[in-house]
Amino acid sequence: MKKVELKDAKPYDAPKHFKMTAMRLQGKDETGTSKFWVGLSHFLPGGGAEFDSTPTEKVYFCLSGEITVKTATEEVTLRPYDSLFIGANEGREIINKTNMPASMLVIINYP
Repeated sequence: MKKVELKDAKPYDAPKHFKMTAMRLQGKDETGTSKFWVGLSHFLPGGGAEFDSTPTEKVYFCLSGEITVKTATEEVTLRPYDSLFIGANEGREIINKTNMPASMLVIINYP
């Protein structure tokens, strides 16, 4: 068992993201998890991520605010306690369309 306190979480640079802060809470380096990692992302108004895909599966879990996720075929808005699965190689764009910050957990498997 390994506890991670928010005060000890380290920010990391998330490629193609803007007006946001990302912190890794769980992962190989942080706690030794070997199958997935967990991040906490805070998006300012207008913040988000450019359309992109990765070879890994992702789960987004909205903690506060609203965050909109667009794929090639649909658009959904996540509100507190909503979650979304993004499949491997599925492109997505993220945007905070509101005037309030939004926070979400990001769970991603390792390749």
